[in-house]
Amino acid sequence: MWQSLHASLQERNFTVVTVAMDEPEAARPWIELAKPTYPCLIDRNHHVAELYNMVNVPEAVWIDEEGRIVRPPEPAGSYEGFRRMNRETKEMPEEVARLIAQTKAAYVDAIRDWVRNGPRSEYALDPRRASARLKAPDENVARAHVAFRLGQHLIRAGRPEEGRRWLQEASRLHPDSWCMWRQQAGVNDTGLASLPDFWERVDALGDKRYYPAIEMKGMP
Repeated sequence: MWQSLHASLQERNFTVVTVAMDEPEAARPWIELAKPTYPCLIDRNHHVAELYNMVNVPEAVWIDEEGRIVRPPEPAGSYEGFRRMNRETKEMPEEVARLIAQTKAAYVDAIRDWVRNGPRSEYALDPRRASARLKAPDENVARAHVAFRLGQHLIRAGRPEEGRRWLQEASRLHPDSWCMWRQQAGVNDTGLASLPDFWERVDALGDKRYYPAIEMKGMP
């Protein structure tokens, strides 16, 4: 999806930049398989997540030519449909699969409209509305990022047990961060569907969404 979008819009001074919140050895095979022509970064310490207050993947931030945030972090066209998947067969109800595809397509179309029309696009937020949607991290979130970086440092220094304890502490301090939980659990998105702890955590959400609703026309 992102490669196609980048290829079709790069002549309009648009580029995609993807950031993997993971270990290099986990992210690299997927990057190499995709063969992207846009920049792909690996952020094992979650600096980008801390700067933009990101908590899950995929999330997208729209940034214009002047470096201004046009749309703050939001799920990049992702939808809750996976929660209705048959957990044994991994099959998705047809209507849910159709809605997932529709959501992705609507999000990509919104990006195309923004690239073509700039601030005149109905999907571009002016500074006031963009600022209103930004969520400032609290003290626990700030402490969680410090604990996460310490845990990563200890693991790289050959102290994995101590490091994992700090990663767990980071996840405890910032329970909304699926990025932190995913990394301390030692799995990437492709392995989540078969992980009991993941489904237990998802089920504990109750009516709360895994992917927050995107405030955009055409989104469920």
